[in-house]
Amino acid sequence: MTPEFVLGCIILIVGVIAAGFPRPMTYLGRLISLEIPAFGLLLIMLAYDEMLALLTFIGVTAISTFVLVRVIERKEAVE
Repeated sequence: MTPEFVLGCIILIVGVIAAGFPRPMTYLGRLISLEIPAFGLLLIMLAYDEMLALLTFIGVTAISTFVLVRVIERKEAVE
């Protein structure tokens, strides 16, 4: 087991717990809590050196973050 894999598993587990029970109940706090396990998953993919999976993950993460930020902006504009 490589150090990237172990660190990725730890960050993934901690991130899932943080996403499940976010401290600040704001939308931005929830978005940041979702990014933590994504970074752990990224480190696990780096440990296996899967380039295609890694590039797909980066692309999907960038698009999903953009969509979530737009949703948060619209939600705050309505309130």
